[in-house]
Amino acid sequence: MNYKERIFAGLTGGASDELPICPRLDLWYNANKRNGTLPREYKDATLFQIIEDLDIGYNTTIPNFMDKENPLDEAYRALGLFQCNDIFYSLTFDMDVRTRSEGGEFTTEYHTPHGIITTRSLYNEKMAQDGITISHVSEKAFKSSSDYDALCYIFDSAVVTPRYERVARMAEASGERGVPIGWITSTASPMHYVQKQLMGFEQFFFEMFDHEEELNKLTAAIGGMEDKIFDVMLNAPLDVYRMGGNYDSMMQNPPFFKDYITPNFKERARKLHEKGKILTSHTDGENEGLLGEYMDCEIDMAESLCPAPMTNLSVREVREFFGDKIGIWGGIPSLMMLPGSYSEKEYDAYLGEFFDSIGDGSHFIISIADTVPPDADFDRIKKLIRRAKDFGPVPGKK
Repeated sequence: MNYKERIFAGLTGGASDELPICPRLDLWYNANKRNGTLPREYKDATLFQIIEDLDIGYNTTIPNFMDKENPLDEAYRALGLFQCNDIFYSLTFDMDVRTRSEGGEFTTEYHTPHGIITTRSLYNEKMAQDGITISHVSEKAFKSSSDYDALCYIFDSAVVTPRYERVARMAEASGERGVPIGWITSTASPMHYVQKQLMGFEQFFFEMFDHEEELNKLTAAIGGMEDKIFDVMLNAPLDVYRMGGNYDSMMQNPPFFKDYITPNFKERARKLHEKGKILTSHTDGENEGLLGEYMDCEIDMAESLCPAPMTNLSVREVREFFGDKIGIWGGIPSLMMLPGSYSEKEYDAYLGEFFDSIGDGSHFIISIADTVPPDADFDRIKKLIRRAKDFGPVPGKK
């Protein structure tokens, strides 16, 4: 089997000649390449050459958001929308949109009949040195209740255009080492979008009670835009998709998730499943109390799952809860890769418990959640790879 086939086996619960391991190495590589601190044997290597030499999978779950052909792709970032070469649709807004860039800060102004909405994002040299591939939102779109009408106007005017040719670009880049994964949206529902992208969390909960009617109109406008995005992506030449992520059982508590995220997620999942497609979600956060909601959402894979000791739930607990209904892509907390956080003895003990907890390995893809940190001990990365390869074949679901 090649690695692409092993990843598909992990996604679907199929049999595999070995347990797939597919960590995100992009931030680790970017930082160490830029700072001249790659392992000596790889000082002149590309990321893909390192992946080939390690004989692991190429992780395509998160786009490189700074890989842009057009600098204006940054324009909508602080509005909560991403544009880069790894996203297979483009967004424009039918209005006067003005941008300027200075000193790493990107400012966008949306001129609407209801006023001007201003956003700012930041990407500086220090972020590049740290390997970061996503800009920071330094000014969110929503400032006060006077912004509702303007924001509704913006989202109502969204135009979504397919960029399916970029699927082939990703497929070529990942070769037989990876599976092209289609980014739908960073959030799982319109209400989640408002909470995560447009407002601070404290402000959001005040708005839920103080301006419920206006908030509902805004989520309706966002829902219309997301419907356009989903319709384009549903017909893309893809088998695997990613929607929503970075949930936290405090910010998106179970009742909130049940009311405002699960129904939208379930509807999207069923439409994808009708076309024989696979849906993953980026479950990197505190998942205690949310596992049942993931089941109700009907997702196929909980991607970037970060367990205890960084969160409250162990891999074993999550695995037992999901059974064969939802797969896991992740399972290794990033802090375990840092000698300053955990000793070699603690790391070895964690690996022993981890491999014992995943049963026969079906419906599992090993990864370091959320990503391999730039300061990771490379010997620990190699040890994890050896343990995965020593695990043996995966029988797959009966």
